[in-house]
Amino acid sequence: METSKKVKQQKKKVLLMGKSGAGKSSMRSIIFSNHVAKDVRRLGATIDVDKKRVKFLGNLLLDIWDCGGQDAFTESYLTSQKSYVFGDVGVLIYVFDVESSDFTDGARGNSDRDLQTYGSIISALDEYSPNARIFTLVHKMDLVANEYRNEVIRNKTAAITARSGRFARTIGTYATSIWDETLYRAWGSIVNSLIPNLDIVEEGLKDLQRVIEAEEVVLFEQNTFLTVTRVSSEVGDENPTGDRYERLSNIIKTFKNSLSSYTESNSSHQFDSFTIKTGIFNLIINRLTYNTYVLVVFPPGEAELQCARLNILSAKEEFARIESVAEAADDDFRNLRGR
Repeated sequence: METSKKVKQQKKKVLLMGKSGAGKSSMRSIIFSNHVAKDVRRLGATIDVDKKRVKFLGNLLLDIWDCGGQDAFTESYLTSQKSYVFGDVGVLIYVFDVESSDFTDGARGNSDRDLQTYGSIISALDEYSPNARIFTLVHKMDLVANEYRNEVIRNKTAAITARSGRFARTIGTYATSIWDETLYRAWGSIVNSLIPNLDIVEEGLKDLQRVIEAEEVVLFEQNTFLTVTRVSSEVGDENPTGDRYERLSNIIKTFKNSLSSYTESNSSHQFDSFTIKTGIFNLIINRLTYNTYVLVVFPPGEAELQCARLNILSAKEEFARIESVAEAADDDFRNLRGR
């Protein structure tokens, strides 16, 4: 597997915004800080802007600005701190509380304050970061009865899109809850849209899939276990479980966190590999690089299993080289700035 292109370090400013109590900090803590859903109730309200830098895949740095949603802070973001907050933004993630009484179309005298605030933020973003991507999350969907969820998300998506200005054509809206895999689906899509040179990674996975004759190959980020990308054969494409990647993210991360509690380890690498052998298929989850794990599903058999392990071991060197080139480029950039 040969790769001639170099991967450059990229830094993305990510704004996480929404009304106070919408669940912004809770979801951020679950995805990036290894909290579990039952523990996030202890988190207090965010004061002003809470910044966190997350290294993702070695060549992507996410500067996450978790912005407090209290009225006073929001007013400050839109006035005195406007250029500071909305300048150089790569992505805006705006969280709506599905049960908020201030989210309506303004009809019958009801309040549409949530949408008015969102519209003001969209205008500020258009002024200072017109090339930013926007994702909106309609959160706490577990509080909506199953039979009404499709209608609720359809109506709220239409209302949000109507207030999104020229971003309306490209906006992505997701229904989420901290209690199921929907949170991983939304954040996986968001991060996937930010990864530079994803085509290089996918070509490497296709090579691995062909050599092993795998049904599916899935690449996960090692800390969050968000799905980076995946490739599959015609057999894999026939799998009827459309949300399997998000379910896997949720299950594997829960397993990884449970290992940490039993081993009393704070390391981000609690396991190196995991294997399932059945009469129908083999499955391996293996650390591929310092920043990634790979999941491979392939035909049953001991010979097939050993060959797959050897091919994964061989692929590690190439994927590590891609990441090391990115990190070297970042070191060169920092050295130039220090002169």
